[in-house]
Amino acid sequence: MYRVYGDKISGNCYKIALVMNELALPHEWVDIDIVGGETRTTKFLAMNPNGRVPVLDLGDGRYLSESNAIIGYLAEGSPLLPVDDFHRALVYQWMFFEQYSHEPNIATSRFIMKYLGSPADKKPALERRRKPGYQALDVMEGQLSTREFLTGDHFTIADVALYAYTHVAHEGGFSLKDFPSIRAWLSRVEIRPGYVPMTMD
Repeated sequence: MYRVYGDKISGNCYKIALVMNELALPHEWVDIDIVGGETRTTKFLAMNPNGRVPVLDLGDGRYLSESNAIIGYLAEGSPLLPVDDFHRALVYQWMFFEQYSHEPNIATSRFIMKYLGSPADKKPALERRRKPGYQALDVMEGQLSTREFLTGDHFTIADVALYAYTHVAHEGGFSLKDFPSIRAWLSRVEIRPGYVPMTMD
């Protein structure tokens, strides 16, 4: 059985929960307090020297970190990861977009506001992330205006990767009011039989 070390309200950890439930993979969840320093313990650093969640324990002495690497591993051989080379590359394209254009702005803003409580000294950092964050949402809106899911008609781990922080973008100060295609896509994800909400309680 897989064991996942993570924080239930972290978007990166939530990606793992979504894929685990979508594919009905047996697993155990171990809560990690990222603010309280539990990722800096000797035990945790032995699993992931980078000291970040999530970490997937494969149960055979091997560990995997980085959320998109983990969901890629879990999705192998399933409908969530296409077999066709080009379609698979499109999935990776959107996952790289998530890590380089979306997550640094939307997820980081959420961390500052939800985890740190929006301290005054972080206000400039929040402001710097507004424009590029909305630019990332604009790119998604354009893509989703002509297709059901990010790479076409089928739900993939690209949708998982971007759903995780987009559906809580408001917690980072981003409004989705002007993004009807994104809102419709969020609803399509949320009616899937394997969907599980972020709280997972």
